[in-house]
Amino acid sequence: MTKNQTSITSVLLMSLSVDQETISVLFIFFLLIYLMTVFSNFLIILLVVTCAHLHTPMYFFLGNLAFLDMSYSSVTAPSMLSHLITQHWSISLSECIVQIFFVMYFAGSEVYLLASMSYDRYVAICHPLHYSQVMSWGTCTCIVSIVWLTALLVSIMYIMCLRILTFCGPPNRIWNFFCDLPHLLQISCTDTTINVLLGVIVGGIICTVAFVTTFYPYVMIFRTVLRIRTSDGKSKAFSTCTSHLTVVLIYYISITFVYLVPDTSNLLTLNRVVTVIYTLITPLLNPLIYSLRSKDLKAAPQR
Repeated sequence: MTKNQTSITSVLLMSLSVDQETISVLFIFFLLIYLMTVFSNFLIILLVVTCAHLHTPMYFFLGNLAFLDMSYSSVTAPSMLSHLITQHWSISLSECIVQIFFVMYFAGSEVYLLASMSYDRYVAICHPLHYSQVMSWGTCTCIVSIVWLTALLVSIMYIMCLRILTFCGPPNRIWNFFCDLPHLLQISCTDTTINVLLGVIVGGIICTVAFVTTFYPYVMIFRTVLRIRTSDGKSKAFSTCTSHLTVVLIYYISITFVYLVPDTSNLLTLNRVVTVIYTLITPLLNPLIYSLRSKDLKAAPQR
C-alpha cells in the first residue's frame, strides 16, 4: 500500500447522468422496464406452476429461467433506481461484495441452465421416441439442482478469494452502475494474482464447457432437421428451438462484449449501453420471446 492510499469501506459507482432532466427520464424508463420484467417473468412462473398442460420439461426449465431473470434484475435494478433518485452513488464495500455474489450466482446459473435447455431441445428433436424416458421429472430435477448448486459453489469460491483483499483509494470509483468483480479488483491495493488466475482458469473452464454444451446440441439438431423431408416437419422442428436459440444468442453476445471487450475510453459509453441491455433489457426480452413463439404459453392465460 502506497503512502497516498488508504483502506476504504465504501466505493463510488458511476452515475448514469448528471443532467437532472435526463435522470428523471432514465428513472421512469428503467422503473417501467423493471416492473415489466418482474410482472412478465412472474406471470410465466405462475402459468407453468398452475397450468397442467405446461407441466413438461421444457416449461419446467423455462420457469427456472424466468425466476433467474427476475432475481438477476432485482439484484441490480432497485439499487440503480435508488441511486438515480437520490443521486447518491456511494455503496459500502460489504454491500458491493454481496451484490457481486448474487450477480455471479444468478448469471452463472443462467449460463448452466441455458446449456441444460439446449440438451432438452436436442433430446426432443433428435430422440423424440425416448424423450419421456430420458427427460423424466427425476432427471430434470437433478439437472436443475446441479445448476443451482454449481453456481453457488463457484460464487462462494470467488467471494472467499475476494474477501482476503484490501481495497484502497483514491480513487475508489467503479466504472459501472453496479458492483461487478473485474472493476472492483482494479481498486485493490493487494496482490490479485489468485483472483485473476481463478477467473482465467475456473471461469475459462466453466465458460468453455457451458458454451460447448449449449451450442453443440444445435449442431446435432440442425443435422437432424436437414434430414427431414417435409417442409412442415422442418418448420415444426425449428419452431421448438427458435425461442431458446434466440435467448442464448442475445445472452452470449451481450456478456461477451461486457467482459471480453476492453474498457477503453472510446468504448466506455458503448460498454455502459451494452451493460444496461445485459442486466435490465435481456431479462425482459426472454419472457417476451418465449411468449411470442410458444402457442401453449400464449393460450395458457385463456385456459
